[in-house]
This record gives sequence, structure tokens and C-alpha cells, in this order.
Amino acid sequence: MAIPLVPKLLRAHLAELAAEDMRHDGRGRFESRDVELEIDCLHRAEGSARVRMGDTIVFAGVKFQIMTPYPDRPNQGGLMCSAEVRPVAGRQWEPGPPSPQSIELGRVVDRGIRESGCINTEDLCIIPGEKAWQVILDLFAVSDDGNLFDAFALAAIAALKSATVPAERFEAGEDMPLEVSKTPIMCSYHKVGGRFVYDADKREELGGDERIHITLGDDDHVHSLQKGLKGIFTAAEFAEIMNEARSRCAELRDLVDKAIEGE
Repeated sequence: MAIPLVPKLLRAHLAELAAEDMRHDGRGRFESRDVELEIDCLHRAEGSARVRMGDTIVFAGVKFQIMTPYPDRPNQGGLMCSAEVRPVAGRQWEPGPPSPQSIELGRVVDRGIRESGCINTEDLCIIPGEKAWQVILDLFAVSDDGNLFDAFALAAIAALKSATVPAERFEAGEDMPLEVSKTPIMCSYHKVGGRFVYDADKREELGGDERIHITLGDDDHVHSLQKGLKGIFTAAEFAEIMNEARSRCAELRDLVDKAIEGE
């Protein structure tokens, strides 16, 4: 399939900038756009967060319901994560059922959280084999200017860490904070103009190639690693990305901790 004219011209422009070690918005290769994080912004949710990365704006909300544990896991509750991006976020998004792209967004964020073990599903059990809490994490975007993956992931963990289990409303005991033992953080890198950059905006995504999403835990343990689109990266490129991800994940983790502590 031929590459449409506009992306083809955009690719050429981004490649010219890359040859001069530049990006179209003046940032360095691994420089982020400005990031804002706000918690407790959705008053009907048990936990919530709003993240702004440049002109990308997303929300995360946490709700709870009581479920019957699965027969093979009678002592465990559940976690369900979904992402939704409506046309209001950008003209490339269409109305109707969730698109494959929004489904992928939810799955990648879910994987990073689930594999980190930050929520012990056994702690969600109320009565073994009968009742358990199901944590429902909803993600939705109101403006997509690139890197929805990182924005959703940051909002998700902040919302979870701010959540309160509404036990009194369900007559299942006293309200209590949701126990979240770790702070997994995702960092995404996109190959633009033949080199990887961090926090690609919408132009760089449109004119870029393969991407990689890395979720790191508090101790820099790799909880998830997801590659998207076609293409390859070398061992040297991967080592460079991992080194940058460790530093950036630590900075974003501090941002979450400060928001939760109310600083």
C-alpha cells in the first residue's frame, strides 16, 4: 500500500530534522512535553486522575462492584481496565464501538499494572468463593496530541492510588483505601527519522515508524514490554532506551507520590 502524500512529506521533514538532531517542536530526543497531574477530579468515582502531556489530555476513573470469584480463583477479586477515545479527542477517532487502537491502549496499560502485582487480588476477597471486589478502571481521552499510552498509564496508577473501597455502601464493612503496593510507570519511545524519541506528539506518531512501551516498577524491574508497528531496533538502541526509561520513570513516579501526598 502506498504511503499517503501528507505522511510521506511529513516523514521527509522529520528525517531532515533528525539529521540535525532536532525535533519539530524544539525538544531534545528524550525530552518530555510539560506534564500535569491532578487527582480526585471526578467526584462520582472512587478514585480519579487527570493527566495533561502537552495538548494530550486524559482522565482515569476507578469504580468498584462486588463479583462472584471465579471457580479456579475462589480467594481472588478482579481488575478490569478499558480505554475509550471518542471523536472529540481528535478527527482520526470515529464514533461507534471501541476501535482496535483504543482496545490496544487499554490492554497495554492493563498489562503493565497487572504484571506489576501492585494490586494483590487476594486482598480483594470478601468471602472466599462467594464475594470479592472487582476494580473497574476506566480511561478516556478528551484530547489526543500523541502518546496516549503514557498519559493513560500515568492517570491509571494515580487514580488507583487515590481510590477508596466503598465497603459501607455495599454493606461489606468499613470504607478503606485501595491497597496499591507499587507504582508502575510506562515510558514510550517512537522511531522518528531513523532514531528513537520519547513522548512523541501526534505529528511524530503520524510520520514515525515502530514504537516500544516499557513499564518499570519501583526497583526498575521490567513489568511489561510491548512493541508496536513494523520495524526493528538494535541492541544498542534498546540499551539506550532502557537507560532513559529508568530515569524518566523515576521522575514520573515522584510526580505521582507528590500528588497522592498532597504536595
